[in-house]
Amino acid sequence: MIPTLILRHRKENLKKCSLRGLENREDFRFLSYPCTEWPDLNGYCLLTLNAPILSEADAHLGLFLLDGTWKYAEKMESSLPKKTSLTYRTLPKYFRTAYPRYQTNCADPERGLSSIEALYIAFLLTRRNVEPLLEHYYWKEEFLKKNNLEIR
Repeated sequence: MIPTLILRHRKENLKKCSLRGLENREDFRFLSYPCTEWPDLNGYCLLTLNAPILSEADAHLGLFLLDGTWKYAEKMESSLPKKTSLTYRTLPKYFRTAYPRYQTNCADPERGLSSIEALYIAFLLTRRNVEPLLEHYYWKEEFLKKNNLEIR
Protein backbone atom coordinates (compact mmCIF):
# COMPACT_ATOMS: atom_id res chain seq x y z
CA MET A 1 0.00 0.00 0.00
CA ILE A 2 1.15 3.50 -0.83
CA PRO A 3 2.05 5.36 2.40
CA THR A 4 0.22 8.48 3.53
CA LEU A 5 2.61 11.45 3.32
CA ILE A 6 2.64 14.19 5.93
CA LEU A 7 4.68 17.35 5.34
CA ARG A 8 5.15 18.76 8.85
CA HIS A 9 6.36 22.32 9.31
CA ARG A 10 9.52 22.47 11.42
CA LYS A 11 7.85 25.00 13.74
CA GLU A 12 4.84 22.76 14.41
CA ASN A 13 4.39 22.46 18.17
CA LEU A 14 4.67 18.72 18.73
CA LYS A 15 3.08 19.00 22.17
CA LYS A 16 -0.10 20.23 20.47
CA CYS A 17 0.22 18.19 17.27
CA SER A 18 -2.86 16.06 16.65
CA LEU A 19 -0.88 13.54 14.57
CA ARG A 20 1.28 12.38 17.47
CA GLY A 21 1.43 8.61 17.65
CA LEU A 22 1.36 8.07 13.88
CA GLU A 23 5.08 8.70 13.27
CA ASN A 24 6.11 5.07 13.75
CA ARG A 25 3.42 3.51 11.60
CA GLU A 26 4.67 1.83 8.42
CA ASP A 27 1.78 3.23 6.37
CA PHE A 28 2.80 6.84 7.12
CA ARG A 29 5.82 8.81 6.02
CA PHE A 30 6.61 12.13 7.69
CA LEU A 31 8.61 14.76 5.82
CA SER A 32 9.98 17.90 7.39
CA TYR A 33 9.39 21.37 5.91
CA PRO A 34 11.41 22.85 4.39
CA CYS A 35 11.99 19.66 2.43
CA THR A 36 15.19 19.18 0.45
CA GLU A 37 14.52 15.68 -0.92
CA TRP A 38 11.04 15.00 -2.19
CA PRO A 39 9.62 11.51 -2.70
CA ASP A 40 7.78 10.80 -5.95
CA LEU A 41 4.47 12.64 -5.54
CA ASN A 42 2.87 11.23 -8.69
CA GLY A 43 -0.22 9.26 -7.74
CA TYR A 44 -0.82 11.36 -4.61
CA CYS A 45 -3.74 13.54 -3.65
CA LEU A 46 -2.97 16.75 -1.75
CA LEU A 47 -5.67 17.79 0.70
CA THR A 48 -6.09 21.53 0.20
CA LEU A 49 -8.76 24.21 -0.04
CA ASN A 50 -10.71 25.24 -3.14
CA ALA A 51 -10.44 21.96 -5.02
CA PRO A 52 -12.90 19.24 -6.04
CA ILE A 53 -14.27 17.24 -3.11
CA LEU A 54 -12.44 14.04 -2.18
CA SER A 55 -14.50 10.91 -2.85
CA GLU A 56 -14.34 7.14 -2.97
CA ALA A 57 -13.24 7.49 -6.62
CA ASP A 58 -9.92 8.86 -5.27
CA ALA A 59 -9.23 5.71 -3.21
CA HIS A 60 -6.46 4.63 -5.60
CA LEU A 61 -4.45 7.76 -4.77
CA GLY A 62 -2.06 8.17 -1.87
CA LEU A 63 -2.99 10.91 0.60
CA PHE A 64 -0.71 13.90 1.14
CA LEU A 65 -1.37 16.29 4.03
CA LEU A 66 0.31 19.55 5.04
CA ASP A 67 0.74 19.69 8.83
CA GLY A 68 1.21 23.22 10.08
CA THR A 69 -0.75 26.35 10.86
CA TRP A 70 -2.87 27.98 8.15
CA LYS A 71 -0.24 30.71 8.08
CA TYR A 72 2.41 28.21 6.95
CA ALA A 73 0.26 25.98 4.73
CA GLU A 74 0.33 28.36 1.74
CA LYS A 75 4.15 28.57 1.86
CA MET A 76 4.41 24.82 2.23
CA GLU A 77 2.14 24.21 -0.75
CA SER A 78 4.04 26.67 -2.93
CA SER A 79 7.29 24.80 -2.17
CA LEU A 80 6.05 21.56 -3.74
CA PRO A 81 7.96 20.34 -6.81
CA LYS A 82 6.47 21.86 -9.96
CA LYS A 83 6.89 18.79 -12.18
CA THR A 84 4.52 16.37 -10.53
CA SER A 85 1.03 15.15 -11.28
CA LEU A 86 -0.48 15.75 -7.85
CA THR A 87 -4.25 15.62 -7.66
CA TYR A 88 -5.81 18.35 -5.50
CA ARG A 89 -8.85 17.61 -3.36
CA THR A 90 -10.75 19.21 -0.51
CA LEU A 91 -13.04 17.84 2.17
CA PRO A 92 -16.77 18.55 2.35
CA LYS A 93 -17.49 21.83 4.14
CA TYR A 94 -20.03 20.43 6.58
CA PHE A 95 -17.47 18.74 8.85
CA ARG A 96 -16.71 20.58 12.10
CA THR A 97 -13.67 20.51 14.34
CA ALA A 98 -13.57 19.64 18.00
CA TYR A 99 -10.07 21.07 18.33
CA PRO A 100 -10.22 24.24 20.44
CA ARG A 101 -9.30 27.28 18.36
CA TYR A 102 -8.75 30.80 19.58
CA GLN A 103 -8.19 32.64 16.30
CA THR A 104 -10.22 35.79 15.82
CA ASN A 105 -9.16 36.30 12.18
CA CYS A 106 -11.12 33.29 10.95
CA ALA A 107 -14.71 33.64 9.68
CA ASP A 108 -15.71 30.17 10.90
CA PRO A 109 -13.21 28.62 13.35
CA GLU A 110 -15.19 25.35 13.46
CA ARG A 111 -14.40 24.75 9.77
CA GLY A 112 -10.64 24.60 10.40
CA LEU A 113 -10.14 20.91 11.02
CA SER A 114 -7.11 19.68 12.91
CA SER A 115 -4.71 17.54 10.87
CA ILE A 116 -5.91 14.29 12.42
CA GLU A 117 -9.56 15.22 11.86
CA ALA A 118 -8.89 15.99 8.19
CA LEU A 119 -6.96 12.75 7.81
CA TYR A 120 -9.74 10.75 9.50
CA ILE A 121 -12.36 12.19 7.15
CA ALA A 122 -10.12 11.59 4.11
CA PHE A 123 -9.64 7.96 5.20
CA LEU A 124 -13.43 7.58 5.63
CA LEU A 125 -14.23 9.06 2.24
CA THR A 126 -11.70 6.85 0.47
CA ARG A 127 -12.72 3.73 2.43
CA ARG A 128 -9.40 3.29 4.23
CA ASN A 129 -9.16 1.76 7.70
CA VAL A 130 -9.83 4.50 10.28
CA GLU A 131 -9.69 2.23 13.35
CA PRO A 132 -6.45 3.37 14.99
CA LEU A 133 -6.27 6.95 13.68
CA LEU A 134 -7.95 8.75 16.57
CA GLU A 135 -6.41 6.55 19.26
CA HIS A 136 -4.30 9.38 20.72
CA TYR A 137 -6.60 12.28 19.85
CA TYR A 138 -7.83 14.00 23.02
CA TRP A 139 -11.01 15.38 21.38
CA LYS A 140 -11.90 12.13 19.60
CA GLU A 141 -15.36 11.58 21.10
CA GLU A 142 -16.40 15.23 20.73
CA PHE A 143 -15.24 15.26 17.09
CA LEU A 144 -17.13 12.07 16.23
CA LYS A 145 -20.26 13.24 18.03
CA LYS A 146 -20.18 16.73 16.47
CA ASN A 147 -20.01 15.15 13.00
CA ASN A 148 -22.49 12.30 13.61
CA LEU A 149 -19.75 9.74 13.00
CA GLU A 150 -19.69 6.31 14.57
CA ILE A 151 -17.42 5.93 17.59
CA ARG A 152 -14.84 3.25 16.76
